[in-house]
Amino acid sequence: MADIINLLPDNIANQIAAGEVIQRPASAVKELLENAVDAGATEIQLIIRDAGKELVQVIDNGGGMSETDARMCFERHATSKIKTINDLFEIRTMGFRGEALASIAAVAQVELKTRKTGSPVGTYIEIDNSVVRKQEPCQTAEGTSIAMKNLFFNVPARRNFLKSNAAELRHIVDEFIRVAMAFPQLQFTFTSNNQQVFYLEKGSLKQRIIAILGQHYNSRLVTVKESTDYLNVHGFVGKPETAKKTRGDQFFFVNNRFIKSPYLHHAIMSAFAELIPADSFPHYSLFIDLDPAHVDINVHPTKQEIKFEDDKILYAFVQSAVKHALAQFNVTPALDFNLDPGIQQLDAVSKPFTEQQQQRSANSSLYKTFTQANQAHIIDKSNNTSNLKHWKDLYEIGKTDLGTGSRGSDMPAMPETPAFVNRPSTASVIDDSWQDTTATDQKVPVQVHQQYILSQIKSGFILIDQQAAHERILYERYLRALQDKPMPTQQSLFPQTLQLLPQDAALIAEMLPDLQTLGYDMEPFGNHTFVVRGTPADIQSGNEQASIEGLLEQFKHFSAELKINKREQLVRSMARNNAIPAGKVLAPREMQNIIDELFACSMPNVSPGGKFTYVSFKLADLAKMFDRGN
Repeated sequence: MADIINLLPDNIANQIAAGEVIQRPASAVKELLENAVDAGATEIQLIIRDAGKELVQVIDNGGGMSETDARMCFERHATSKIKTINDLFEIRTMGFRGEALASIAAVAQVELKTRKTGSPVGTYIEIDNSVVRKQEPCQTAEGTSIAMKNLFFNVPARRNFLKSNAAELRHIVDEFIRVAMAFPQLQFTFTSNNQQVFYLEKGSLKQRIIAILGQHYNSRLVTVKESTDYLNVHGFVGKPETAKKTRGDQFFFVNNRFIKSPYLHHAIMSAFAELIPADSFPHYSLFIDLDPAHVDINVHPTKQEIKFEDDKILYAFVQSAVKHALAQFNVTPALDFNLDPGIQQLDAVSKPFTEQQQQRSANSSLYKTFTQANQAHIIDKSNNTSNLKHWKDLYEIGKTDLGTGSRGSDMPAMPETPAFVNRPSTASVIDDSWQDTTATDQKVPVQVHQQYILSQIKSGFILIDQQAAHERILYERYLRALQDKPMPTQQSLFPQTLQLLPQDAALIAEMLPDLQTLGYDMEPFGNHTFVVRGTPADIQSGNEQASIEGLLEQFKHFSAELKINKREQLVRSMARNNAIPAGKVLAPREMQNIIDELFACSMPNVSPGGKFTYVSFKLADLAKMFDRGN
């Protein structure tokens, strides 16, 4: 019987390995940038074309490679960082996978130019499908330039699985940001299709965060710095107002390597538990330094998921460090008191405490008894006729000044009993507008707590969630616009220029045709900028930037949570972003319009997200509740 087991040729083995290491252009970007960092570079350039499908090039001014090293770096399992098995658990460098460059060479056309520091001449190597096509001396700058061209040219099935250019560009930007954030002491530049995306000067971590995420973080960062013999934590967290509904501005680095850790993320969220809404995510850029022996970074091909020797200690320490930082910088939630409006109108609250009243209070016996001893709990027992018997003095002063009798100042008299005390109990429960509706035959809807709309129907009444209902109305309106009836545009008197982060600009560019159908008159203006000349007619003029930024947040939220197509994500995002929020006071006509439009929808009972838009109450059920059948 013939043997059936054969060794795979090297080029096929490399292509299989590439499927684990190089999943998309962003994977190659990560490997090449990390190699440049490990080479000791102080200036690193990333150049891409066609979202990395045509070209990914990284140029650095690092140590460079000799002719032999330049040839060996493309061999499988070739590395300069591991000599014994123990070295595997002591690694502090970045890209150390021996098959990274070999995998890139297996699925792309690679050109390498490198010159070692001090060498008079460099080396040029050209590799195609794991085969060296050319190797010769060349004149080049010290450092290394490696270009990966035509990714997956020899694996067309893999190339067909790549996403749109905008989607692939977002992944590349994410990988670039993670490396650039980890090394603020290095200069990074990023160019896409001959347009500069990032130019990041050397600087501090705070300067790097602001350069990447935006100037609005300048005054909204809180320093985190805690050290022990076991580990150190340092970096920044955003103040509660920087929290967003979507992830993306969260960065964990262990020994300068970016990681994803839901466990440690939970520690941060618990530290912010009472400061931000439960469905929001704060910004953080935290660096954890500990002995590599306590970490296993070999549990995932991209090294973004790691294992800790004692994750419980790490969890407690990170949580404590963030809580301590927030407390130290007095970041506390604002207190919101729902006071009765009647209290606010009382003279004791609304009128000032005059100098004359202050003087009379300071001369009172009770005031002197407490302040002379400098302690509120000390009482002079030597005096049998204690001044405490004059405790009514302060009250008498207030009564004289504010009461119904003679007034010692020009303040108006205060009623003996506050007006709100004598009101009927129903006055605080039944809204005036409800009383008006019962006085007429018209069934005018009533707003309840600025969140719900109460409307009478023949069989009883319904309670409508104003936000969910309006979201359903807008959703169906936008859906019709995409299908056959574009929405009207309200032109702005003065066009606005909208500056976005690179990843957000790529997202808007991808959605631009659909946004124009939905009423946005906008076009690219270069360098991640868009000119907005008009918005949908139902968006308030002058609110263009907030509208688009809110739309982006909602879109990213749906992208992360739901597996639906991009058009559906866009329509849902616009509906939720533009819907009337809870807490907005509505006029009777506005409430009636919502009711009419809701029940004209094809599916009025639920919002696009599946929440109920209204609940009905029948008279028969009410009769049972109040035992009216007996």
